[in-house]
Amino acid sequence: MNQIIKPQIVKEVYPFLCIFPTTLLNSEKIVVIGHNYLLLSLNCLKYHIHNQYKLLSCISGVDLIECSYRFCVVYDLLSLTHNSRLRAKVFVNEITSVDSLVDLYINSDWWEREIWDLYGIYFNNHPDLRRILTDYGFEGYPMRKDFPLSGHVELKYDHNKKRIVVEPLQLSQEFRSFTFEILW
Repeated sequence: MNQIIKPQIVKEVYPFLCIFPTTLLNSEKIVVIGHNYLLLSLNCLKYHIHNQYKLLSCISGVDLIECSYRFCVVYDLLSLTHNSRLRAKVFVNEITSVDSLVDLYINSDWWEREIWDLYGIYFNNHPDLRRILTDYGFEGYPMRKDFPLSGHVELKYDHNKKRIVVEPLQLSQEFRSFTFEILW
């Protein structure tokens, strides 16, 4: 039984929640939640009898560089009772933080660490928010669209010192003037 989430029932039980209307895109249910009400909304989606989204299958980060809310954190939820999936989205900017879901969904721990490490989105009340994929001395967030493709530093083996050295990356390219008047 594939049941549609009913925002009117959620609003009757929890009138203070900020759950925007559900949209269907390619038969996927998508809900946009305000970042202040994330923990409360997902708590309702997990424990309310009409929803029961008890399984968090994935958390993803998206960089929308041209938008006023630069980042989107996407939570993919699964209700085994109703055989239904739900995608919950939270939009934040570079300085807005998101509440951690570790107390609600224990498996969100590593995904939140990964999003913080790669995008720089901070999660409030996370028990162990530290780098998970990049080195501790790494500067920047590599999945942001404004991060340079080659990075900021270069690692290479120095035969004289017999070890790996870290050097600032120097890209040298001579100045070229392009004329676009010539047709190919």
